[in-house]
Amino acid sequence: MTVPRRWMRVRALSLAVPAFMLGGAPAEAHLVTTGLGPVYDGISHFLGSPEDLVPVVALALLAGQCGLFMLPAAWLAGALAGLAAAATPPPDPSWLVFVLLGGLVAAYLRPPQAVVTAIACGLGFFNGFIDGSGMSSPAASVLSLIGIAATVFVVTALPAAVVVAFTWPPAKIAFRVLGSWTTATGMLMLGWSLR
Repeated sequence: MTVPRRWMRVRALSLAVPAFMLGGAPAEAHLVTTGLGPVYDGISHFLGSPEDLVPVVALALLAGQCGLFMLPAAWLAGALAGLAAAATPPPDPSWLVFVLLGGLVAAYLRPPQAVVTAIACGLGFFNGFIDGSGMSSPAASVLSLIGIAATVFVVTALPAAVVVAFTWPPAKIAFRVLGSWTTATGMLMLGWSLR
């Protein structure tokens, strides 16, 4: 009796998938070294940290709805303050930021520009302070922080520009759906932290 080819592939995959999952590379804590220099280390850190990236995208969507641009400067200022203070990073309430920003985007609330500016400055300074206080070498850290701030600028500019450019009603619904997903992610993070 011969075994059908389909089952042979299933068997091969059933062995390959666990082997692939168990053969992971070693993990590095917090700031990953890319080997391309400290600026790229900062860029890869920001893009690889969902707790930093998702609130920035949500704030960019909100900024696109309200017309604002303040986050990168506040992030860099907070990072430099954290680097200078060399303090222990405060607890990270990312879940609350996810829920609030995602809720504002999902509800299509258009708060006054002063409120959105205050949110951007607060989020940027707080997250920047966490990044800056977690770094050890001041010389390389400043370049990494510049990489992070530049990436925050790009990640803020692109979604905000998309929101401004797309005034078609289905696009607005899509942005609100992204906001609701951000809120749901924050609620999941809260559940995990309480567990």
